[in-house]
Amino acid sequence: MAALGKRSIWSWCRSRFLRIAVVPLLTVLVCAVSADQTEEYLKREHSLTKPYQGVGSSSSSLWDLMGSVLVTPQYVRLTPDQQSKQGAVWNRMPCYLRDWELQVHFKVHGQGKKNLNGDGFALWFTKDRMQEGSVFGSKHNFVGLGVFVDTYPNEEKQHERIFPYVSAMVSNGSLTYDHSRDGRPTELGGCTAMVRNLNHDTFLVIRYVKRRLTVMIDIDGKQEWRDCLDVPGVRLPRGYYFGASAATGDLSGRIM
Repeated sequence: MAALGKRSIWSWCRSRFLRIAVVPLLTVLVCAVSADQTEEYLKREHSLTKPYQGVGSSSSSLWDLMGSVLVTPQYVRLTPDQQSKQGAVWNRMPCYLRDWELQVHFKVHGQGKKNLNGDGFALWFTKDRMQEGSVFGSKHNFVGLGVFVDTYPNEEKQHERIFPYVSAMVSNGSLTYDHSRDGRPTELGGCTAMVRNLNHDTFLVIRYVKRRLTVMIDIDGKQEWRDCLDVPGVRLPRGYYFGASAATGDLSGRIM
């Protein structure tokens, strides 16, 4: 899907993390539509942009914070480089669009050695919001879509994947993300994404158009999108919420 070309960054999530610790930073999320006025309105309603003063604390903020989130004028950090931390940011406004796009600008940094960094972060479009849990800082029996950036292979004898790994999952509440198997039983698709400790900007885009779910990444510093997964026939109701969460475990790291 190279047709996207250069991106207009409406939404982006900056994050940092190590082994089972995650520190994501959130910066922008958005619903996109065709009508110009409606599009501009939705950008304001569903985007998180610099400067970040007042995010989660002022009455006018459209975003709620949870856990160990740190807000600065330059970024929103979801978790610190410490063990057993969780953090999340959720949009207060449900998205009622049939088709939408979410663009994420992020950085992942950490002091952990190779394959000793994690746990990861997740981007959400779900029925419920602001609920802590075991899936990268959010509830395990979610209803809706989760896109996961997993930085640590939990499954033993893991030979088929190289981590960090991006995957997506849709659940009606009866399916759960299996951490011990890195989500393999329920994933719609995924790809390797070597995003740790890079000096250039890294991006991820999620598109849901005509029941087709597409995830692409731009992590090589070339301003070019690369396909990660493309799945037709995905059913996502309207009126769900955008969010991002992260968690650290036995080891730690930072996401910005």
